[in-house]
Amino acid sequence: MPDITQKIARNLADVRARIADAATTSGRSPDEITLVAITKYVGEAEIRALVESGCQLLGENRPQHLWEKAEACADLPIRWHMVGHLQRNKVRRTVPVVEMIQSVDSPRLIAAIDRFAAELSWRVPILLEVNVSGEAAKHGFEPGALGPSLAELAGYEHVEVRGLMCMAAFEGGLDAARRDFAALRNLRDRLRAGCPDCVKLGELSMGMSGDYEVAIQEGATIVRIGSALYEGVR
Repeated sequence: MPDITQKIARNLADVRARIADAATTSGRSPDEITLVAITKYVGEAEIRALVESGCQLLGENRPQHLWEKAEACADLPIRWHMVGHLQRNKVRRTVPVVEMIQSVDSPRLIAAIDRFAAELSWRVPILLEVNVSGEAAKHGFEPGALGPSLAELAGYEHVEVRGLMCMAAFEGGLDAARRDFAALRNLRDRLRAGCPDCVKLGELSMGMSGDYEVAIQEGATIVRIGSALYEGVR
């Protein structure tokens, strides 16, 4: 465990330094960027090492793994984000575990989250996932359909829209990623003027281990980093 913790601590420090550099060179403050450490391919030992290294905001892609990891690490001060596809039949078990659901990709999922949050008398912060690349394999709202969906959110009292989320195109490298990140930022800027008072679009969750510096340059406020934190560990 000490060796794992040392390696993850070094990787975490490097990622944070690169976040700071990307923010500074873009004329932004590093404090504007939130790091979410993704635990998709790691287990309890790595999670405990992350927390010991000073990272308590974690994200998981799969609901079942989120539940299992949250239970196994219930003694730790972790704040969990759901960042992967969430089916409506898994909402009831997910809502009590998370601080935020970043990957809300349909009006029906919004309704399900609102319904189960109402049972708990909670307001659940969410991000709306947008398929800016247009790839069939990705989930998310179509950019052109998001405006009408925002108008319907005034009827929900137990979800709190904080912003938008996307994944860059699978192909095309950093140039394609930059286009996708810029497209999400521009979409957010266009939608801000006409969205209901209950909708806040301050957050842009975009950028992962291979492209987070580009995402920061294009306005990301949240980056989701996985593999870069575990180099030399697995």
